[in-house]
Amino acid sequence: MFSSDPVLTLDSADIYQGQKLVLGDVSFQIQKGDFAYLVGRTGSGKSSLLKTIYADLWLQNGRGQVAGFSLDNLKSRDVPKLRREIGIVFQDFQLFLDRTVEENLRFVLKATGWKDKTKMNNRIADVLMQVGLGTVSKKMPHQLSGGEQQRVVIARAMLNEPQLLVADEPTGNLDPAVSDQIMKVFQTINNAGTAVLMATHNYDLLYKYPARVLRCQDGQVIELAG
Repeated sequence: MFSSDPVLTLDSADIYQGQKLVLGDVSFQIQKGDFAYLVGRTGSGKSSLLKTIYADLWLQNGRGQVAGFSLDNLKSRDVPKLRREIGIVFQDFQLFLDRTVEENLRFVLKATGWKDKTKMNNRIADVLMQVGLGTVSKKMPHQLSGGEQQRVVIARAMLNEPQLLVADEPTGNLDPAVSDQIMKVFQTINNAGTAVLMATHNYDLLYKYPARVLRCQDGQVIELAG
């Protein structure tokens, strides 16, 4: 069922890290197919905001909707369902180092309820092609470069065809040439219809790949004029 609702809406949301209010009265929307950067100094609340979006932190005040789930009255049992609708890409790759690329991806599919072996194999092949890694399925993570590992992480995030891809400093550990490759992967995914919200310190990317910019500053989130 196609809906024109935003994939993410925050309305007067207060973002807490423990007892500490880090961002107050946050209101913005991400539409289907949007690409937005989230910028701000270290400690400005970017990661806390992303964690609230994928329900690692609870939304305590205000309202939030992500992929049809209400963040302000989300039940614990619904968190896995919510996360199936959101792809999450971390700066540290969090791959299982003792398993091949294919086994890393199959683990996620099984954990999110896939049963059919053929469908799993097809989906794994699809996402690896999508990120330009069609030939690495049998390799171990240590046999891949940092940029290739990050592409595996993006492939993993895309397994369940999420409506929104949330990326926390995905180029933070990569050199500029590799960061460019990773950005092109994100652009390809975005052009195919997946919304992307990317936290980054890398202002070069903002100039090279212009998009919406949301800034965490002085306890607020402000949209910068394009």
